[in-house]
Amino acid sequence: MIRTVFVLFAGIVSISFAAIFIRFCDDVPAIMIATYRLSVASLVLGSCAGFKRNTFVNMRRKDLLLCIAGGIFLALHFITWISSLKYTSVASSVVLVTTNPIFVGVFSFFILREKQNPELVAGIILCFAGSVLIAAGDSGLNGMTITDKYSLIGDALALTGAVMASGYLIVGSKARETVDIMTYVTVVFSAGAVFLLATSLALGISFTGYKGSSYLFMILLAVVPQLIGHTSINWALKHLKASMVAITILGEPIGATILAYIFFNETVGIIQLIGMFSVCAAIITASRKGKK
Repeated sequence: MIRTVFVLFAGIVSISFAAIFIRFCDDVPAIMIATYRLSVASLVLGSCAGFKRNTFVNMRRKDLLLCIAGGIFLALHFITWISSLKYTSVASSVVLVTTNPIFVGVFSFFILREKQNPELVAGIILCFAGSVLIAAGDSGLNGMTITDKYSLIGDALALTGAVMASGYLIVGSKARETVDIMTYVTVVFSAGAVFLLATSLALGISFTGYKGSSYLFMILLAVVPQLIGHTSINWALKHLKASMVAITILGEPIGATILAYIFFNETVGIIQLIGMFSVCAAIITASRKGKK
């Protein structure tokens, strides 16, 4: 259990940098950022794994379809969430996109038939309360009105990203029961990359012509949050319930909010701090009964 917690912690720290790297790619369309992120990650994994044909050929059809579905969910998650960062603050976007424990808890009950322990239910409630507090303390949400279409669009995109992330975690929890971690992430990331490449080509979005620094940050996005962060999370799905992993990912808003303050001077108010403590309490509460 200690090793699982350590791997998850490393994963959360890694994915906390995602919003920061994305913000530095301000001249790149959201879908192209997602395309580079998954394409570079897939190439690195393919090189490391040597594209072991026998491994993929020997996969059960059911497992292969699950991995492909996971890749599509992941691609849609990136498209919607990265787009939300173009309209609202880092804190608002990351907090709303990490409300996925609510959706994962519901989906896990109906789809995976996972019984939700009282501790996990309490964790979901705490994480929701913490997310609301952090969002309420952020100026992007305080200033939101019905006429503020940009904030509404950003919030809606982040919430849609949360639903897509929930599908990604649910599928991953099921597939990881029989598929090893390297095979799983390679197929999932590759499927997502192919989906994004096809979508970008269909929409006529340019792959070149951006700032040199943007390419650097997109590569960092592929290496740190994707290869290190998402691989750590997917590894944990074999050992922990999907709802527990989803709640643990709520550590991302804390890390991202702190990093946003350091890099972009986005301030953190007292309400946000209370919300962060609530999120921490949710993780600790849920972790007591999160093991499969």
